[in-house]
Amino acid sequence: MGSAKKTLVIVESPSKAKTIGKFLGSNYKVIASVGHVRDLPKSKLGVDVDNHFEPEYITIRGKGDVIKALRKEAKDASKVYLATDPDREGEAISWHLTYILGLDRTEPCRIIFNEITKNAIQKAIKNPRPIDLKLVDAQQARRVLDRLVGYKISPLLWRKIKPGLSAGRVQSAALKIICDRENQIKSFIPKEYWNITAFLESKKIFPAKLTAYNGKKLTIENKKQNDEIVKALSGKDYIVDKVEEKERTRKAYAPFTTSSLQQDASNKLNFYTKKTMMVAQQLYEGVEVKGHGTVGLVTYIRTDSVRISDEAKAAAAAYITEHFGKEYLGNNVYSNKKKDVQDAHEAIRPSHIELNPDDIKDSLTKDQYNLYKLIWSRFMASQMSAAIFDSVSVEILNGDYHFKAVGSKLKFNGFLKVYKDIQEDDEDKLLPALKSGDKLKLSELKSEQHFTQPPSRFTEAALVKDLEEKNIGRPSTYVPIIGTLLDRRYLTREKKVLIPTDLGFIVTNLMEKYFHQIVDTHFTAELEDKLDDVEAKHIDWKNVVDEFYVTFKDELAVADSEIEKIKLEDRLTGDMCELCGKPMAIKQGRFGEFLACTGYPECKNTKAIVSKIDVSCPTCGKDIVARKGKSGKLFYGCSGYPECNQVYWNKPVNQKCKECGCLLVEKKLKDSTLSCSNKDCKYKE
Repeated sequence: MGSAKKTLVIVESPSKAKTIGKFLGSNYKVIASVGHVRDLPKSKLGVDVDNHFEPEYITIRGKGDVIKALRKEAKDASKVYLATDPDREGEAISWHLTYILGLDRTEPCRIIFNEITKNAIQKAIKNPRPIDLKLVDAQQARRVLDRLVGYKISPLLWRKIKPGLSAGRVQSAALKIICDRENQIKSFIPKEYWNITAFLESKKIFPAKLTAYNGKKLTIENKKQNDEIVKALSGKDYIVDKVEEKERTRKAYAPFTTSSLQQDASNKLNFYTKKTMMVAQQLYEGVEVKGHGTVGLVTYIRTDSVRISDEAKAAAAAYITEHFGKEYLGNNVYSNKKKDVQDAHEAIRPSHIELNPDDIKDSLTKDQYNLYKLIWSRFMASQMSAAIFDSVSVEILNGDYHFKAVGSKLKFNGFLKVYKDIQEDDEDKLLPALKSGDKLKLSELKSEQHFTQPPSRFTEAALVKDLEEKNIGRPSTYVPIIGTLLDRRYLTREKKVLIPTDLGFIVTNLMEKYFHQIVDTHFTAELEDKLDDVEAKHIDWKNVVDEFYVTFKDELAVADSEIEKIKLEDRLTGDMCELCGKPMAIKQGRFGEFLACTGYPECKNTKAIVSKIDVSCPTCGKDIVARKGKSGKLFYGCSGYPECNQVYWNKPVNQKCKECGCLLVEKKLKDSTLSCSNKDCKYKE
């Protein structure tokens, strides 16, 4: 007698399958599709523009064995449930799986859950539903639009500029935002201004800033004006005019959405957006926690919503009351910036509130711990009471000149008990007790010259914030957008800021001239709303694509006929090729910049770009130079390589270890900045 048939559950990732398998027991088998199984072909457009944009899906190359295994398991199963991610992309993967496995998509075969916990999985199994075609259509609309833009414009850029370039519906709009900011910086003309601060004394010294003259706001534009004011102030009394005391409250932030998590992780943990999403995915899919088994620690990580479930709210309230006291419990209501279709999701929050990050630290990697702590703290804070400050504002007169001093004292820390905001000054700014009519003693009058600053360049976090505010792209697209712009060398990243390259400007200028609607932020935002309406209002996705394509097709024809081939200028270094004597130029390669002879293809001489650090190799005496590895990581090696393979991962300095004689390297430790390069020697200074 054969064994009873099992229920098959299909998810995207093996780690997710492992976590869910432990919750469901022996009557279930959980396997992974390892992402998409069908997609548009890479070798051609794959969209029939003459047949109302019908997509031509094919089985993804390399997925044959996975599909074979899925079909076998589905055939042997008593029931098949599709448990891919709870969003448009996940719905589309499930829809494609029904096609490959021959399942009836109108039958209840789809299960969704927002967190990978035992309760959530068991509840989902009891409530299957048919495939939601509104979600599938919303994904198809985006996929087809992005394919049309990418596969129609990219070959044009290849022919007119150079092979390997690309354009994208959201990518090109994001690049234009960065190029526009760079142009603002280049054209910025600084304006001079001065600040005057009086350091006044009444039991203690405190600063007061000059803000107005005769009741009107005062701007000091040059040294002459500054000196005249300083002269007018000298010898006169500083009298307290008005003292205003009030209580100021500061409410907690909403729990994280995808973009606010990316921004906060960048600002507080120095994570790039790609790293944030990679670590968050690990926390969502499940981590082995001592005493608890495999646990999905956070809810689904791609969301625009700040909504949380009633159960999570109640669990947080119980935790806060027990661990901090009733006075720390808030009654906060958060609303989404717009009524978004993805509101089916919750905000990003811990799946198990009782799992305090510090209690499970030993089970997590350093990055997992830091990100989990950030998510846990932000969520707990969102359910806590406001911080309360005693605030004092003092207006001081010197003749007709008005000075202002402000002070504050934290009265009740509220949510700040668990979530510190980097903008919050933790130190109390206390003013002495003052009353109207008090005469103050001048300790020092300080005037400082300043110049207005240009707008700052975008960091990844600032770009994500800007894209979200402009309604460009969606949470799942921010990471690939930035990645593509860097990979295509349209941007470089220096000390966390994104800088457009010459190539980035050339592509943006072409796009702006010939494909204005694609790089126009208002058009892109309106198109995002229309794509959302496919899901929210069930409008025909093919009509949305058609409306876009009518104009786009004409723009393509004009661009193809008008754009002349652009020759990219070589960036010469001043060095000459030692093989043929022609100038060496900086070129872009797969792993970054390198030096190549301008005599190519006759001369194929190439060299790595290196920079001397004025340190000699202790092995052979040649220069130590800074190099970049294939991963982009900086290291320091002998210029005599490959004959001499001396290498350092930290920057060497011209000092030798007092204990073993090896070179010292710069290494920022808690109590030192230099340590011995010899791993067996513990010397540091």
